[in-house]
Amino acid sequence: MAAATVVGGWAGLLVGMLAGLAADRLLRRIEPRAVRDRRLREIADLPLAADLLAAALRAGAPVDRSVLAVAEALGGPMADRLGQVGRTLLLGGEPAEAWSQLLPVPDADRLVAAALRSSNSGAALAGALTRLADDLRADRSTAAEAAARRAGVLIVLPLGLCFLPAFILAGLMPVIVAVLGDVL
Repeated sequence: MAAATVVGGWAGLLVGMLAGLAADRLLRRIEPRAVRDRRLREIADLPLAADLLAAALRAGAPVDRSVLAVAEALGGPMADRLGQVGRTLLLGGEPAEAWSQLLPVPDADRLVAAALRSSNSGAALAGALTRLADDLRADRSTAAEAAARRAGVLIVLPLGLCFLPAFILAGLMPVIVAVLGDVL
């Protein structure tokens, strides 16, 4: 309505409709807070889940019971997904079907691949999960360091916009005025 009022006429109506459609598309792309919180919690819990699962497997528990034990110990949205995986495995479901419950979690595809590789070949899963947890923590550390460096770079612009004019006005202008006063 504001765009239609500012532009006016048929062109304003067209601009207003286009602005409304653009605003609708942009607002639909925004991730709801609950979904974002769930996703971030799942990402944070993934390395711990891999470590706990590796510990349970090293203790001698079968995969289905290990996954259920980790789900019970972990809590939160990752526990819900792991509970589904464990129940599917316990009821005799295919490993690919069971572990696919974790695919919506970012970076869980490596855990799923290791679990499927283990179920197909019989290879030990505990070692792969320990390495995966270490890799996930290293990736998170690298991402946090990159974000900190990016913040340092992004803060230069506002500082430059604030301090550069002040430096010119307080530092250079008196010198320029004094030099021009002597020349003229």
